[in-house]
Amino acid sequence: MQKLNLFVFLTALLMLADHSASAAETDLEVGDAAPSFEAVDDTGKVWKSADHVGKKIVVLYFYPADMTGGCTAQACGYRDRMESLEAAGVEVVGVSGDTAENHQLFKKAHQLNFTLLADPDGEVAKKFGVPVSVGEKSVTKIIDGSEKVLTRGATAKRWTFVIDRDGNIAYKDSQVNAKQDPEKIQAVVKSL
Repeated sequence: MQKLNLFVFLTALLMLADHSASAAETDLEVGDAAPSFEAVDDTGKVWKSADHVGKKIVVLYFYPADMTGGCTAQACGYRDRMESLEAAGVEVVGVSGDTAENHQLFKKAHQLNFTLLADPDGEVAKKFGVPVSVGEKSVTKIIDGSEKVLTRGATAKRWTFVIDRDGNIAYKDSQVNAKQDPEKIQAVVKSL
């Protein structure tokens, strides 16, 4: 009986430790190490955070969907500040549940000059604790004079992270204003 109680106790302890680790992984705060991840980029290639984090300051912003009002304003704001951000050693990366093909159309339509990552299952968003709803959604848009059906597998909330050269979260915004985000982040980067 004592062996069984010890087994139950140890099992419960392991479950509690495992739950704490996953909870900590999804509740990132300033100073925490940024989780590593991989995702397909807008060119269809695998983008690995390990190849970028620690080499530059990485602005990782999550947004709901390509080709929508707020998301377009936010993306164009980053596009317009890209020269000064790059001069400061910053790499901007946008993440949404859209496909790589959607990202290609979005980039072309708005001359976006930074990487967009496809997160159709919401796994990257979950690693950063970003609320995400999974479920396929489609919308038809006119792009370059023809109808295109854009499909996404997940819809993330609009959150922005700045990851410093040490690979730690230097800034986190879970109440992002789409239009103001690029300007705000530019100021954050200058303060690092």
